[in-house]
Amino acid sequence: MKISKRLFQFLMLLAVGCSVPVSLAAQDAKPTPPAQTEKAEEIIKRGIEALGGTAYLNVQSVVGRGFFTAYQDGVSQLPTRFLDYLAFPDKERTEFFNLGIRVVQTNTGATGWLYDGATKSLHDQKPAQIEDFKRSMRTSVENLLRGWWRKEGGTLRYAGRREAGLARRNETVRLTYPDGFWIEYEFGAKDGLPAKVIYKRDRRLEDSEETEEITEEDRLAKPVNIDGVIAAYVVDHFINGIQTSRINYESIEFNRPLAASLFAKPENIKALK
Repeated sequence: MKISKRLFQFLMLLAVGCSVPVSLAAQDAKPTPPAQTEKAEEIIKRGIEALGGTAYLNVQSVVGRGFFTAYQDGVSQLPTRFLDYLAFPDKERTEFFNLGIRVVQTNTGATGWLYDGATKSLHDQKPAQIEDFKRSMRTSVENLLRGWWRKEGGTLRYAGRREAGLARRNETVRLTYPDGFWIEYEFGAKDGLPAKVIYKRDRRLEDSEETEEITEEDRLAKPVNIDGVIAAYVVDHFINGIQTSRINYESIEFNRPLAASLFAKPENIKALK
């Protein structure tokens, strides 16, 4: 299932002061041979079946609960409890609870709002936060397997087989958008399950107008069968090969009815539910 990258994007901004990211334009302009595209499509179809087939594709909403833990200099920090609501294809509300303070971040397409319990403030998200959400949607496993990328004119190619531990291999699919941004998805060669998500982007250096290119990677682990649909209960995030966070789910519910009001910006703080 789709993993909310925003859990670490948002909390890392709060916890360790990560700078605001800017977009990347990694180029991959060579024409893709048809055989490579066909191979990539086969891996995607196998991934869908491994996750539950029709049951997986019929999922329209996800409610996840668990803990987010930031890592700094290789050391885990205090975990933060979260509650995440997803309504496909582009609605998400994430609530964070830490030391009695509640933070609510909600996005719908190209709009979003934020409630900060520390400052008792309610306001629209900044452009950089909206871009974070768009990128999290763009790089998600859901986007690849459900084919939403096709509306943006993305292209697929098979990127080869890679080592994935002792006697394990992953099959790799690369998705490239017309603007040059690409994501690589690794699937277990034996079980067909999504195993990794890798992409590069530019990040603005702190207190500077200069940028640096970084490599981000999600490693998906602990697959759990929930009513015939497989979901990863642990997601470890790495930047340039160094772990920066872990998402550990306690529970995941599929197709729970979610009211539209859950994602709508309240008129004021008192109206916030």
